[in-house]
Amino acid sequence: MKRRKFFPSFLCFLYGFHYLCTMKRIVLLWMALMIVLTGKAQLGYLMQHPAPKHEVRGVWLTTLSGLDWPKTKALSAESRKKQQEELCRLLDQVQQCGINTVFFQTRVRGSVVYPSKIEPWDVALTGKYDKDPGYNPLAFAIEECHRRGMELHAWVVAVPCFKTAQARKIGKKSLINTHPKLLRRHDGQYYLDPGLPGSAEYVSSICKEIVSNYDVDGIHLDYIRYPEKADGFSDGATYSKYGKKQNKADWRRANVTQMVRTIYNDVKKVKPWVRLSCSPVGKHADVSRYSARGWSAWGTVYQEAQAWLEQGIMDMLCPMMYFKDDHFFPFAADWQEQSYGRTIAPGLGIYFLHPKEKDWPLDVIQRQLAFMRSENLQGQAYFRCLHLTENTKGLYDYLQGEFYSHPALLPPMKWQDSVPPSKPELVERKRIKGTMEEISWKPQQKDGTYCRYAVYASQKRPVDVGDVRNLLTVTQNTAYTYNLLNATLYGMHLAVTAIDRYGNESEPLFIDGLSVKSESTHPWAKEMKKRSMIY
Repeated sequence: MKRRKFFPSFLCFLYGFHYLCTMKRIVLLWMALMIVLTGKAQLGYLMQHPAPKHEVRGVWLTTLSGLDWPKTKALSAESRKKQQEELCRLLDQVQQCGINTVFFQTRVRGSVVYPSKIEPWDVALTGKYDKDPGYNPLAFAIEECHRRGMELHAWVVAVPCFKTAQARKIGKKSLINTHPKLLRRHDGQYYLDPGLPGSAEYVSSICKEIVSNYDVDGIHLDYIRYPEKADGFSDGATYSKYGKKQNKADWRRANVTQMVRTIYNDVKKVKPWVRLSCSPVGKHADVSRYSARGWSAWGTVYQEAQAWLEQGIMDMLCPMMYFKDDHFFPFAADWQEQSYGRTIAPGLGIYFLHPKEKDWPLDVIQRQLAFMRSENLQGQAYFRCLHLTENTKGLYDYLQGEFYSHPALLPPMKWQDSVPPSKPELVERKRIKGTMEEISWKPQQKDGTYCRYAVYASQKRPVDVGDVRNLLTVTQNTAYTYNLLNATLYGMHLAVTAIDRYGNESEPLFIDGLSVKSESTHPWAKEMKKRSMIY
């Protein structure tokens, strides 16, 4: 029985090995093969290769039908507070396991979770469409993410709208009332028609509304494509009018690309530091020796996502790689090879770990994570939030205890801006209460917006800020408080850097720690020795 289970898995990785050998990456694939075959090798790889300093660690927080949040409807002051507390608990959990990016579903299906002049309130907040929940969930989520040192990217579902049965229930601001000519019925649902003039501008207007009014760190486009079963999509009249005798598949791809270009350019005009990302179908196209098996971004839903990177109209891709084995590894490598210097952070289908889904063992995700680090992909994202926070198959414990053993910064957008901010200036170092000490520094700004700060600690002076193992935290605050009796910080030297909204990091401000040599004269030396905290 063991041989039967092992052989197919081993064979698939031999295929993967051959594939990557043709790409002249023998060493990396051999490493990946060893990682896949044994848990020991995987652990050894992680021990020899610490987490990178720059890595996207994202999670999709789904508001559609309250799948991740909210579970409580905001119908009173009490229930509104409970809804907010639910969100805070989720954010606490993901922050504590190492997540640095929250994709917060902001436009759902033709409705939104903020007070909009364009579209109605989403039903998940109160149980009714276009009903004010009594607060601004998007503004609240941004503040709470930033408070925890995490970025919030507004997740915008681009093309799908509402089910046909709901169309007239959504309210006066429903697309069926405001822009009915942009809609097409398909498979029981309304969709924007990407080929119609005005569709790109409409989605872009929502993105501009968000970026203009809220301090989001990114716009994340979902479902910016044609729907499944696109052969049955009713855009024949649109094609006849605007297709100009092009090949229809090429015309459709051009329509989606124009939508991406419009949104990218419009958002960057408002706030150039806002990171544009999207989640294309997980396989871009067939690759050498491996077929996409009829489901690809390029051929099935008309996303030429790799061209978006090449053309400079997308900052980051999170391809939905909800597959395993030879459905995953060669296609993940393909995304990285065609990244054009931009960020690839594959989306992982952790919901398949759940017993009611495909009941994957945890090592499926562990192998994928190790492979992505070995191939220098710049991060990953998890779908969905609750499967992470509920610790399905022990994934949360694994990330918190092993894979995300240190914090990480987001990869900088050097193609947008490469000038670092000025280094922080020390304001004060003071004892504040008992054995608590605080350092504070002057706030730094760039392009009229604030910086975040990274705090490092090391026994060596000067602190090596390039070593992720020295990174303590990323914060929006301009002060850091620590306990002098903390074993991990006693005798340590500190460093603080400023990070602008593009991800550029300043030169460090160095702060000398308490010298171990002077321990005998330190007023708490006896207490430190008593607690065995001097080493």
